[in-house]
Amino acid sequence: MSDLSTAGAGRTGTLGPEVPPGRPYLWHALLLAVTGSTTTVVGARMQRDFEQNAPFMGLHEVWPLFAERSWHFWPVWDGLPFSVTLLAILLAHELGHFFAAGWHRLRTSLPYFLPAPVLIGTFGAFIRIQSPVHSRRTLFDVSLAGPVAGFLLALPALGVGLAFSKLLPGIGAEHQLGFGRPLLLRAAEWMVFPGVASEDIYLHPVARAAWVGLLATAWNLLPVGQLDGGHILYAVSPPLHQRASWVLLAALAAMGYLFWDGWLVWAALLFFFRRHPPVYDPEPLGPERRRLAWVAVALFALSFTVTPFNHRALF
Repeated sequence: MSDLSTAGAGRTGTLGPEVPPGRPYLWHALLLAVTGSTTTVVGARMQRDFEQNAPFMGLHEVWPLFAERSWHFWPVWDGLPFSVTLLAILLAHELGHFFAAGWHRLRTSLPYFLPAPVLIGTFGAFIRIQSPVHSRRTLFDVSLAGPVAGFLLALPALGVGLAFSKLLPGIGAEHQLGFGRPLLLRAAEWMVFPGVASEDIYLHPVARAAWVGLLATAWNLLPVGQLDGGHILYAVSPPLHQRASWVLLAALAAMGYLFWDGWLVWAALLFFFRRHPPVYDPEPLGPERRRLAWVAVALFALSFTVTPFNHRALF
């Protein structure tokens, strides 16, 4: 994601490469190293479970994985396939924003990675764009570039991961935490494992990292507030953005009640960030970019699932 707020004429804001002086490279490197460590620990546990045909770990096992340092007793480097794949997808997303911002001569930070003792070892990454944005076309280009770049790297990762995945009847029923299957993953599974139910496919950690990449793409493309999807929709039509934000918040609340209660958390958070800072730009977006907006719609449709995790299981 990008920390992207916009500004009109005479106002300051943050949208990302004209390089600011004194950039704290060490801080970015440290966050990346720590995030690499946390995701590698999680990936090593995934790899161990995969090799032993053991069910995927439950949520209650995540914190002890870090707090008790049980990973010292098995080869942590086995987690590198998951870790490197996931960080590469997240980095591609942020670099998409970074280079699009540079094309428009906006000043930006390097990516900040967020390590966390959670199921995937990270809360993702973001960049800070530190220049005012006076054009809806700039807003559109920078916002779309990130999801496209991340998705394009997730595609081959998904193919490689599924090639190493295996058929294990009943494994889905043994997992304490179920995972939703977005449309793209279902289509890829059908091609690699024709006629096999998704519940009988044990995803390799690389495929699991690609799944996280698709999840991040879908979440970032939600057309609300200041998410990438919200920026894109605002660039297309500011009035439509305002109306769609309320509709989506209601939809998220309904999905939280019916499918996955994590959507309630999303609805609550996005309620406070539903407004988009104004961009005072009378110029039309143009037909080419309006057509490209359908690319964002397609990526969202391929990556989204109403139940990312099993019913009533918070991430």
